[in-house]
Amino acid sequence: MTNEYDDEVVEYFLENQLQLFPEEVASLPEEAEVFLEDCFACVCDSKDEALEYIHDNMDVEDMSDNEILSQPEVFALNDGRYLIVEG
Repeated sequence: MTNEYDDEVVEYFLENQLQLFPEEVASLPEEAEVFLEDCFACVCDSKDEALEYIHDNMDVEDMSDNEILSQPEVFALNDGRYLIVEG
């Protein structure tokens, strides 16, 4: 798990931010990176790592793994990593 955001993470968030927010919070990669840093977004390397992080940091005890991973705060990146943004 990391709080560093590479180009793929930043671009994916830019393209999919409306999944979590009613309007865009960033329009440029630099703005997206600053936003992710400001809200302490987390990048997990795997589904298991993402689930562990979410179980440790969010109230999800009555939810299945699929329900958790389909929450708007959870962005499934194309390379198998997960970006978790607590808006």
